[in-house]
Amino acid sequence: MWGLFPLYWKPLSAVAAIEVVAHRTVWGMLAVAVWVTLRRRWADARTVVRSPRTLATLTATAALIGCNWLLYIWAVTHDHVMESSLGYFINPLVNVLLGVVVLRERLGRLQMAAVTLAGIGVAVLTIGYGRFPWIALGLATSFALYGLARKTVAADAVIGLLVETSLLAPLAVAFLLAREHQGAGAFGHAGVWTSTLLLLAGPVTAVPLVLFTQGARRLPLSTVGLFQYISPSCQFLLAVLVYREPFTSSHAATFACIWAALALLTWDLRRHLRALPPVEPETT
Repeated sequence: MWGLFPLYWKPLSAVAAIEVVAHRTVWGMLAVAVWVTLRRRWADARTVVRSPRTLATLTATAALIGCNWLLYIWAVTHDHVMESSLGYFINPLVNVLLGVVVLRERLGRLQMAAVTLAGIGVAVLTIGYGRFPWIALGLATSFALYGLARKTVAADAVIGLLVETSLLAPLAVAFLLAREHQGAGAFGHAGVWTSTLLLLAGPVTAVPLVLFTQGARRLPLSTVGLFQYISPSCQFLLAVLVYREPFTSSHAATFACIWAALALLTWDLRRHLRALPPVEPETT
């Protein structure tokens, strides 16, 4: 479902990206709150927010995911779907770099080769573009930092999203009220279709996350790891086949480097997973 997000956000091109993010935050918080209520998990949420350290970390991750959403929606609504897909292809490689820089991990030969290929790809695209591919690297870096910080929090993705959107919601509501006061708000003024898309931005954010977290518990880790490539692949196909964004020789060379790098990372991951004792997937 994440890979099809451009189809949802593209019709909102006439609305400022920051306003779309504000609606996504408010309605997303409400959608997740409904799910938490139905699952009777408010006790889990209270446990999370009672820890000052956890709350501070989630405040940081809320800022990171907010920036990531803003950049992604801006990119999609300004005809940069291909570069946004590149960002999420690069993301696993940025994760590797963060492991080296932040966690002091050592790179294996395959990982080193993958990072080198990714660097070559970014350099080729920079030369071909005549500018730094800041959208792709901004998306990859913000999401990688988000993932790194979230790993330190003892809360699953859904509870974490509830707290993050709750922290962002006051700012989002204040912004939307200010837009309404200025007569610039889109909700209720830009047509039924636009207002409906803004309203449903909450469920569109929450439902894929809930489905993924439930499914991930029942699948082997190697399968879950490969799923991360489905979303950018779908976005790439949408950019080329649906939105007819330019696909130059620089794009071809860059994506070839990134895909080769990801193939090396996947091979390396599968080698390590084979060395681990088998874990039975959850069936209940």
